[in-house]
Amino acid sequence: QVQLVESGGGLVQPGGSLRLSCAASGGRLSIGAVDWYRQAPGKQREWVSGITSGDSTTYADSVKGRFTISRDNAKNTVYLQMNSLKPEDTAVYYCNGQVYDGKWGNYWGQGTRVTVSA
Repeated sequence: QVQLVESGGGLVQPGGSLRLSCAASGGRLSIGAVDWYRQAPGKQREWVSGITSGDSTTYADSVKGRFTISRDNAKNTVYLQMNSLKPEDTAVYYCNGQVYDGKWGNYWGQGTRVTVSA
């Protein structure tokens, strides 16, 4: 069964860095386009960044210049490097991606919590 699993969240001080991972598992598969979203307490889920299968990347204005999305196709993993973190980056981060395991499907991960606080 195909799964997307996020990891790398945690508690970090303002100005610090974290790298989130979104790994696809579940047999012989490959990943296509992947997006990161986040949901802060009491707020709606918002799109953060995306990467296509051709490595084109896009970012929300709120994270542009601070976050970098990348992928390692050999590991079926997409990363989100987050630098210069701010308290307003505090949220649960989710990845959403297209995964091929004989057919294309869209999958969500379970989320990883990021807390930016002194």
